[in-house]
Amino acid sequence: MRVLVTGGLGFVGRAVATELVGAGHRVDVLTRGATGTKPPAGADPVEADVRDRVRIAEVVARGRYDGICHLAALTRGRDSVADPLTYYDVNVGGTLNLLLAARAAGPVRFVFASTSIVYGSRRTGALQEDLPPAPENPYGASKVAAEQLVGYHAATGDISAATLRCFNVAGAVDGYPDADPTRIIPNVLRAIRGELPHVTVNGDGSAVREFTHVLDVAAAFRLALESTATAGPGAPVYNVGTGRGVSVAEIIAAAESVTGKRVPVRHLPPRQEPHTLICDPRRIAGELGWRAQRSDLPDIIRGAWEATG
Repeated sequence: MRVLVTGGLGFVGRAVATELVGAGHRVDVLTRGATGTKPPAGADPVEADVRDRVRIAEVVARGRYDGICHLAALTRGRDSVADPLTYYDVNVGGTLNLLLAARAAGPVRFVFASTSIVYGSRRTGALQEDLPPAPENPYGASKVAAEQLVGYHAATGDISAATLRCFNVAGAVDGYPDADPTRIIPNVLRAIRGELPHVTVNGDGSAVREFTHVLDVAAAFRLALESTATAGPGAPVYNVGTGRGVSVAEIIAAAESVTGKRVPVRHLPPRQEPHTLICDPRRIAGELGWRAQRSDLPDIIRGAWEATG
């Protein structure tokens, strides 16, 4: 297939493009402009902003794509509270522009990158796809709106589609680690390197979350793109995660074991939050045959540590 990956120079987008190239697909990665970051080997860059409806229509028409993996988005909850209009413009408007372009260009397979944030933070245990969304900020709400847009359009039969709700993505791909300063594993490694004075932990660090290697996530996108299970009307929603939780304390201990260095920690009073938030991955395993292969915590941390030098 000929595939367009939006956000293809980002952490997850790069892994998706790399996975697709390795599977023999022809891949273009969409970028807003020159960033100094090279595209993955075997993929070609295409410049456009998903908010530019005319330009996006030109790119999709010229590319004659069989598939689109849409990962371009703004992703920080706190920033979305300060600027909700921009978050909706990019996350919802950008999705709309791609769908309009795809409708004009002809049948296409469309895989949308969503997030576990849509479930909200007040549930506990293993989260299933059929739970009603409960977003708590404009970022989460914009992803819910985009999910609905993809689903409603897919129900018309114009596209084949799937939505992947990714849980905490971690690790590294081709020497590119997750550099998001709001996430625990990058911050633990930054503290080890002395770039942060310490890692802040609420309470005793027993809160349990889950982490999936970025290459496992990329494999989920490929399978969703290739699978006949997503070819009917509508857009099935899949959790992408291991279903195996680890605590913050276990992350710190694993990082110390992998690096041989101490993690400076500052403990804050406990805050009200669910003790355990993980995904139920049975749907994606049963329908797409996906299972995490590289997501053991030490392997995730080792790859990220080596990529950051």
